[in-house]
Amino acid sequence: MPPSTSCAVGTVTRGTTNTNRLRRVDRWLASLPVLRRTGDPLVVDLGFGASGVTAFELQQRLARVRPDVEMLGLEIDPGRVRTALTQLEAVRAGSTGFAPGARVDFRLGGFEVPLPEGRHAAVIRAFNVLRQYDESEVAAAWTRMLGRLQLGGALVEGTCDEIGRIASWITLDATGPQTFSISLRLRGLDAPSVVAERLPKALIHRNVPGERVHVFLSDLDRLWQVHSPLAAYGPKQRWIAVAQGMRDAGWPVVGGRDRWRLGELTVSWEAVAPV
Repeated sequence: MPPSTSCAVGTVTRGTTNTNRLRRVDRWLASLPVLRRTGDPLVVDLGFGASGVTAFELQQRLARVRPDVEMLGLEIDPGRVRTALTQLEAVRAGSTGFAPGARVDFRLGGFEVPLPEGRHAAVIRAFNVLRQYDESEVAAAWTRMLGRLQLGGALVEGTCDEIGRIASWITLDATGPQTFSISLRLRGLDAPSVVAERLPKALIHRNVPGERVHVFLSDLDRLWQVHSPLAAYGPKQRWIAVAQGMRDAGWPVVGGRDRWRLGELTVSWEAVAPV
């Protein structure tokens, strides 16, 4: 049985959930080295929202690279857990597009990340759960979640819009934040700084002159305009040129064209960390 709500740490969120909303960050999670090398591929979807669909989708996507992945969805709202468990019954019955035997479960929980005794998570995805908190509360939430990771595990914490066209996230390990990523739908993109409204809580109030993330977004916008002639060859080619331009300008860009083609750009955390 799930633990009582008195054990759960955190505040109930709006619970906004949409099919395919988290596809951008899910592609990132599927690339994490820990997922391939761990002996216990337990992944946590923390704060899955009003529907369990994001947990089912994540399990489906990660199973392509780790067939034995095990997904645990956590929510602080008992009603949402009951809804997800009802959805799980439908999955088990074979009446959905998800594999009936998918290793997925749901239970009550928050930032304390309740797990079966002796187990730790390889990956924790905490998306759209810190937006309503004060920036001063972020570090404590990170610390709680990081304490539930196995050796070499990763916490991915971030935010996206309601339909998943704009997303950003921070990837952390036991020592703290390591990288910052943005991922955008490139077709129809006016300026990369549209992501400013969907920055993680640790950065969203820092997009002001004098802060590193403000410089980062300003440089992205400038290069997006510089390379506007490449729009004739498609938005991907334009974005690849922007990403290469950021690297050439000295930004510590992580990864290469295989990620850039997805509309992603990742830099080392120190490049955008609050001053």
